[in-house]
Amino acid sequence: MASSKRFGTFEGVFTPTILTILGAIMYLRLGWVVGNAGFGGALVIILLAKLVTVTTGLAIASMAAIRHRLRYSNVPPKLRGLGITMLLTGLLSMAFMAFSGIDL
Repeated sequence: MASSKRFGTFEGVFTPTILTILGAIMYLRLGWVVGNAGFGGALVIILLAKLVTVTTGLAIASMAAIRHRLRYSNVPPKLRGLGITMLLTGLLSMAFMAFSGIDL
């Protein structure tokens, strides 16, 4: 029986997310952005879009990693699934907000 290779978090979640967002927003609208904001403004907008894209991809990848680890950990059956993933993601986001100095 041949084993099938599955995509990991980076190849299966992060890379398609980055390619989709970059392809749709940055490249299709680049001429319009440069025409309205100028070259310097367009560079700033592109860098901000890249920052948002990377953080979105990392958030999705972290949720996938949490769900993957929950599958193999000793968690009660009623707590498995999307609910506990969202709960842990919310707790992690509050921790990062507190570390960055945002008042909760």
